[in-house]
Amino acid sequence: MRRLLLFLTVPAWAQIPFEPGYQYHFRDIGVVNASEQEPITAFSMAKALDYLDKGALVWTRQRTCISCHTSGTYLIVRSRLAGRFGPPSAEVAEKFRAEVGKRENERDDWFRRGANSEQVIYTAAGLAEYDAAVRRELSPETDRALRLMFRAQLEDGGWTSESCWPPLESSKYHAATIAARAVGVAPGWLKKARGDAALSVKIGRLMDYLRRGAPHDYDRVSLLWSAAEMPGLISAREKKSLAGMVFRHQRPDGGWSLRTFAAPEAWGDGSRAERIRSEPDFANPPSDGHMTGLALVALRSAGVPAKDPRVRRGIDWLKRNQRESGRWWTRSLNTDTWNFITYSGTAYPVLALAMCD
Repeated sequence: MRRLLLFLTVPAWAQIPFEPGYQYHFRDIGVVNASEQEPITAFSMAKALDYLDKGALVWTRQRTCISCHTSGTYLIVRSRLAGRFGPPSAEVAEKFRAEVGKRENERDDWFRRGANSEQVIYTAAGLAEYDAAVRRELSPETDRALRLMFRAQLEDGGWTSESCWPPLESSKYHAATIAARAVGVAPGWLKKARGDAALSVKIGRLMDYLRRGAPHDYDRVSLLWSAAEMPGLISAREKKSLAGMVFRHQRPDGGWSLRTFAAPEAWGDGSRAERIRSEPDFANPPSDGHMTGLALVALRSAGVPAKDPRVRRGIDWLKRNQRESGRWWTRSLNTDTWNFITYSGTAYPVLALAMCD
C-alpha cells in the first residue's frame, strides 16, 4: 500500500488543474499553450519579457510552490536583467521572501520529500540574485534562505531531488549547481559564512560534491555557469575543457539541442527514455531555445568573448527563431501537454542576448 501511495504522489504544481488551451492562465492574464507550430516572428525583446512576466505572475498567484521551471527561473534570470530592463516583479519577489518564513518551520523530513529541497534552493538562488542586482546588498531574508538551504543539505554535500522531471527536477547534481550559484552571488554572504564553522563545513561539502563529477553533459553546462560565481570551484583548465565540450555540441544551424546533452536513459530515473527514443527526429534533434540560451549563458559566464564566431552563430539562431508569443520553442522531455520547458527556454535566451549585448 505504501508503494502505491508513493507512486500516486504528484508534484505540488500539478495538484491544481490547468485550464485547457493555456500554458498560463489566471483571471485577466492568459498565455496560450506552447506549440512547435507557433509561427516564427521578427525578434522582440519586449515580447520575450512580457511572456516571462506573465508566466511568473500567473504561477505566483495560482500555485503554492516556487517551481524550478517557472517562478524559480524567473527571479534568477529577471533579476540579472534589472540594470537594463528594470527590476523583476515585486509581487514575485515578495512571494520568495514569504516562502522563507513558511519553510523555516518545516520538520526535517519535509526537505527529503519530492522536489521540496529544490524549492528551497531556488528560493535562495532567486533572492540572492535579487539582492545582487536590485538591492545591491544582502538582505536578512536572503541570509535566512541560504541558511535554510544548507539545513536541507545531505551528508554527501548534495540535496534530494525529484528523479522524473528532467532536466530541471531530475538531478541531485543539477540542484547542487544552483545552490553553488546562490552562495556565490549573494552579496558578501560567502565571506560571512566562511566565518561560521558549521556553514564552512557545509560549503566545503558542496564544493567536494560538485568536483566528484556530473552525471552527464547537461549538468556539466550548469557547472560551468556556477563556476563563474563560486570562486575556486574548478580550475581554469577545467573551465576551458567544459567550454570545449559545449562547443562540440553546437548544431550546424548555430543552435544547441537539449537532447544531445544526455542519453535518454540518463535523464533522471530513465523513465523518459522510451518517449525520447520514439521521437521522429531522435537521430538528429533540432536546436531549441532552452539549450541554446543556456549554452550561451554558460560560455559567456566562463569568459568566452561575445564576438567569438561560434557565439555569434548561436545569437543569430536565437534572433531567427523567436515565436509570436515571445517564446522560443523547446519540446518537453516529459509530456506534450504544457511544455513548461519553453519558459526557461525563453529566460535563458533573453539572458544570453543581454550578455552578448
